[in-house]
Amino acid sequence: MGKLLDSIDSPQDLKVLSLEELNQLADEIRQLLIRFCRRHGGHLGSNLATIEPIIALHYVFDMPHDHLIFDVSHQAYTHKILTGRRRAYTDPGSQEDLSGFTSPKESPYDDFMLGHTGTSIGLACGMAAQRNATGGKDNIIAFIGDGSLSSGPAFEGLDWAAEQGGNLIIVVNDNEMSIAENHGGLYRSLAALRASGGRSPDNPFRALGLDYRYVEKGNRIEDLIEAFRQVKDTDHPVVVHIHTRKGLGLGQGSQGQIGPTSITQSDGQTSHMTSLPDLPAEGPVEANHWQDGLDSLGRLPNSRKTYGRMAMQALAARFPQEPGLVVISPATPLSNGIDPDFRQRAGNHYRDVGIAESHAIAYAAGIAKAGGTPVVATSATFFQRAYDQIEQEMALNGSAVTLLVFSTGVAKTDATHSGTADMVMMRGIPGLICLAPTSGAEFLDMLAWATGPARQPVVIRVPGERTLATERAGKPIAPATSDPTTGGEPWDRYRILQQGRTVALLALGDALPLGRDLADSLKASLGLKPTLVDPHRYDRLDEQTLETLASTHSLVVTIEDGQLDGGWGQAVAAYYGPSQIRTLAFGAAKEFNDRVPKATLLERYDMTVPAMTRAISDALADQVSWI
Repeated sequence: MGKLLDSIDSPQDLKVLSLEELNQLADEIRQLLIRFCRRHGGHLGSNLATIEPIIALHYVFDMPHDHLIFDVSHQAYTHKILTGRRRAYTDPGSQEDLSGFTSPKESPYDDFMLGHTGTSIGLACGMAAQRNATGGKDNIIAFIGDGSLSSGPAFEGLDWAAEQGGNLIIVVNDNEMSIAENHGGLYRSLAALRASGGRSPDNPFRALGLDYRYVEKGNRIEDLIEAFRQVKDTDHPVVVHIHTRKGLGLGQGSQGQIGPTSITQSDGQTSHMTSLPDLPAEGPVEANHWQDGLDSLGRLPNSRKTYGRMAMQALAARFPQEPGLVVISPATPLSNGIDPDFRQRAGNHYRDVGIAESHAIAYAAGIAKAGGTPVVATSATFFQRAYDQIEQEMALNGSAVTLLVFSTGVAKTDATHSGTADMVMMRGIPGLICLAPTSGAEFLDMLAWATGPARQPVVIRVPGERTLATERAGKPIAPATSDPTTGGEPWDRYRILQQGRTVALLALGDALPLGRDLADSLKASLGLKPTLVDPHRYDRLDEQTLETLASTHSLVVTIEDGQLDGGWGQAVAAYYGPSQIRTLAFGAAKEFNDRVPKATLLERYDMTVPAMTRAISDALADQVSWI
């Protein structure tokens, strides 16, 4: 660690530094972040672009009396380093102590816990309105990236800021990229502003009634300090448009972005996110279709990329014959296996609408209404941003849209990125068929049905790490194919994988491998062979199978890799009621968790094999004693 960085414990320490020392500090932080992300993963490219702007903001303004609100907040690492949290990036023993996003629990310099896009301007407007009402004099600053400007809430915030008036400073960090490329008409205006040094008449900010400043060298500290001094204590809303370089400091390579020794994504773009997924770390991997090749850090792809690539390959084979088949990604394509090769070959069959999930669903519903076949793919945590459109434009209208829900289930994530609530959300919307495949082949079967004969709204929960591990190990739990035409609606009937007695285990989706392990444990510890069931879907119940199980078993156990309260398992228990048969339901608690290890969460939820075995044993003993 550098000598200057050793002396920075708060923003006040910046204010005594010379310009030369501020630049030296920026260099030290840049090298620190590169080392940190190499070891631990994180949002590297976006943070490298914002080192100088954040130093300048803390140099000019007086946080936390003034308020700096980050959009998404994934680019706030320098902010954290400057506000008393430096040791979390320098001390290996402290590097699990911080969220990857801003968090008021960590510091008075953070006003919000943020992990989604487009809300910073609206939040800043609210804080400014309260300040105006109480006669405050603090500066309110929203820091938003160019990729986030395509988000609907960002447009709404900009529009309201001009109407509201008063002190409000909106720093637009324009690094010419979102998570992948930027998409949308707004970015032509930003390009025109960059090309003209901020003088182009095609200025969307002025068109909305906002004042405007442009800083061409957005990584030049002296220019930034001058621009921020000009707008400090302003009496009206102003946009400061700064032109930065994403991934600055990683060297030069393709597209002028990165070099061969840097941390990169496989598509040659600046590394937005360097992830370290929880994958099997040892043991041979056979040369089969699950071995997709190593990533740039020598790791096997996680379930998102593996199953996402499978889905894209299956859809791409249909493009020549199906002109209306379209894959829509509200940004984050590479995370879900939508790699650059697919995007290039897909042409008009692929649309990236930017970080605008609400728009993605409405757009897809329009395509479906006109006869097309849209597939929308993103993470569980981001679909909740489009709840209104899923419920109205998609479900209420019966739009033939297929949603691929990635990154689901119990995992060690930031509180803003949990994947445990999607099933509760989706199954509560009328008119959605919600499917939970338990193998790659079944996933593709479901995708083919949903984008083929279904012509109705379908949600598919993409298989997770448990399923991928069993398939990579060559130990699939059951035959992978299903007959979507049997029993009326698709996958209407539960599948009995193992016929047993006394206890029936219903393990949904990615929880099925856990159910198999539990079945083995019951046999080993209690001498009991339970019935093992694959339910396939979670929007409705297979009442015929449930009735059969009730007549031949004394205990029904449900396991789901999602929130228990309001979830599928509780629906099974409610169906049986208090007297027909005893039930046990295992799932995640209704709570926010911030970077809690997965093993800790599973223990907390009694979702480990030993805990479930004990609970089942106790339940059976209670039944015997009661009789």
